Amino acid sequence: MFGMRPRTKKKMTSPTPLYANSEDFCRIFQTNMNRLYLLSFLLTGNQAMAEKCFVGGLQDAKKGNPVFKEWAESWARRAIILNAIRMVQPRPDVSTSHESSDGRSCHAMTEVAEIAEVVELPVFERFAFVMSVLEGYSDQECSLLLGCTRGEVNAARTRGLQRIGRSAELRAKLVSIDSGEKGRADNSGLRLPLETLVGAAVSA
Repeated sequence: MFGMRPRTKKKMTSPTPLYANSEDFCRIFQTNMNRLYLLSFLLTGNQAMAEKCFVGGLQDAKKGNPVFKEWAESWARRAIILNAIRMVQPRPDVSTSHESSDGRSCHAMTEVAEIAEVVELPVFERFAFVMSVLEGYSDQECSLLLGCTRGEVNAARTRGLQRIGRSAELRAKLVSIDSGEKGRADNSGLRLPLETLVGAAVSA
């Protein structure tokens, strides 16, 4: 009708997705590749196994159950831990050294004293220490993931703390290792291999 303004259609905007998708996880692994690889290496204590653990973690995160976006980074770290447990199979009743069957460790990483101290822990102590002290998992969570009792987790962590001695300083050092100037220098030799690993996992 005359004198009436035509109605304009409101532009419909799609809601922001609540769940992380494969692109989100690829971005997380690319942005935090040094930190996630460091977690893989601390758990496995071996360069070749750490690389497989890193790639497997990305693939599992991409193809796993839906998870809220704000939980995506912690879920990526959990995927790394689960892969390391499957690969190494740490057991509280098995006393093994830190070296795996092929004996290859990453020289650039173990030159950092704090990393070497963790890698040199016996296998089960290393997993209990990394998961509970560095990653903040409860004894209950650790026992469920490792298939043992809470008492065994507690005892292994205590032994690890006694061997290393300064957990607070160690945790601060490892958390900042990929963000500080020294961390970038220590990990500079790993940048190209890690980028290659991420690229291969993304295209898989």
